[in-house]
Amino acid sequence: MLDDHIYVTATELAFDINGEIRSLTVQNTPHVRTVRRKYSGILQQKEPAFILEVAGILIQNYGYRGMPYELVRYHRSTFRSLGPSEIETLGQGIDSWWSVDSFARVISGPAWLKGLVSDGLIHSWAQSPDRWWRRAALVSTVALNLRSQGGFGDTARTLAVCDELVSDHDDMVVKAMSWALRELAVLDPVAVRAYLQDHEDELAARVRRAVRNKLDTGLKNPRRKAMKR
Repeated sequence: MLDDHIYVTATELAFDINGEIRSLTVQNTPHVRTVRRKYSGILQQKEPAFILEVAGILIQNYGYRGMPYELVRYHRSTFRSLGPSEIETLGQGIDSWWSVDSFARVISGPAWLKGLVSDGLIHSWAQSPDRWWRRAALVSTVALNLRSQGGFGDTARTLAVCDELVSDHDDMVVKAMSWALRELAVLDPVAVRAYLQDHEDELAARVRRAVRNKLDTGLKNPRRKAMKR
């Protein structure tokens, strides 16, 4: 049975969430997600402004990313209320691959897929001097091409973002480029093969290698799997 405590303030709720996570014997993703699901149930009737306030406190005061992003993503009215300002506020301070990927996979990518933000916003991130926002632009394309999350395959929008960053050889951007193209390759391998050919001299070698492996074998690194046998 869910805790029936009535939370008056977002600060109080965030404090309790942090305490419950800290008390976990094992603080891994499955256990933290169990806590998140509990609070998602408790907060079903709360207004979007309250959920966003809680998420902001968890991010800014306690350093969480995945947990608050999921609170927003799986509170239907809150997610539907998101616009560019709210999304960029949630992304403030992204400064590592895991914080970027949590943001882009859970918030910005799905929001883009659902039409809550424009192509222009994602392209503005691709042009950012901040490597982490450039990575976020590419990782946001993943949602467009994951059927398991409602993606339908969007070659034009995915490759338009790739075009912005095709010559960017920052390591974090290169890895995201590989990811974006590999996800698209599942649904539109013809377009991805053509893209590799057209940008042979611009794409980093590791991108070309990983994406071709995906196209030819279905795996990013088939040699690694073979070595495990």
